[in-house]
Amino acid sequence: MGDAKTAVVFAGQGAQGIGMGAELAVAYPECRALFDRAGEILGYDLGALCFKGPESELIRSDRCQPAVFVVGAAACAALMKEKPGFAAEGMAGLSLGEWTALYAAGAVSFDDALRILEARGRFMQEACREHEGAMTSVIGLTPESLKPVCASAGVEMANLNSPEQTVLSGPKKGIEAAEQLAAQAGAKKVIRLNVAGAFHSSLMASAAGRLAEVLAKVPIQTPRVPVISNVTGQPHGAPDAIRQTMVKQVTSSVQWIACIQWFQSRGVTRYVECGPGRVLSGLIKRTAAASVQCNVQDKASLQKALTALG
Repeated sequence: MGDAKTAVVFAGQGAQGIGMGAELAVAYPECRALFDRAGEILGYDLGALCFKGPESELIRSDRCQPAVFVVGAAACAALMKEKPGFAAEGMAGLSLGEWTALYAAGAVSFDDALRILEARGRFMQEACREHEGAMTSVIGLTPESLKPVCASAGVEMANLNSPEQTVLSGPKKGIEAAEQLAAQAGAKKVIRLNVAGAFHSSLMASAAGRLAEVLAKVPIQTPRVPVISNVTGQPHGAPDAIRQTMVKQVTSSVQWIACIQWFQSRGVTRYVECGPGRVLSGLIKRTAAASVQCNVQDKASLQKALTALG
């Protein structure tokens, strides 16, 4: 396994859970320091929220996005501490996780990424109040076969997660229509998501506009390693292009299949998922069946990852 190429990927919203990051914060001063710094910047104890909840607070987008980011950053810090000199072929993240990837690749500072995600979460939450939207996960149909469903129902593809799983997003009535049409088209499963609104759709336009104003003032560098964009499925370019693409990301489909295909084209066969849960590992397995997945979210998973990395 020593010469295998490895990509590092970062969890998105929905992966959060009470207790996330607690073991790493106890085991590694570097990790504890990230939670402490986040508390100073945000003005509340983010560590306590991650470790103890309450759930009702943790699911708020303006709390959840910084929280999942810090846990992903802490997991990455623990990995680097245990495996100095570890080099990834590239990085990516699902939605908010793309900001964690940009931070890990040196494109944006910890403090700035945290402030961006607090604002991004707040703007998205407010856009949800402006438009009553919903999201649903369709399993067992290809993105191609969902195009007529989306056109008929007036909804959009929010996440192209794997060849067999696509998340649709749009107005609540449209999503209800899309669920019926998808079932008629032969979907194996249609699952309504427990989210505040229609993320990654045109109903998030107001959030994207406000995020553009925030990003205009933030210093961004060229990433040290390729960070694959959710919007294009290709590596990010120069700082100004990163700003534009990350604004677009709020209303665009997450091209997760294309991100994994880019890694495959570069010979990546191992994926390390940093942050809470194992959602991405499951999705990657469906696009890159022959690959090896490991994750880092606590001490046990870190040890397994280190063994897998050799």
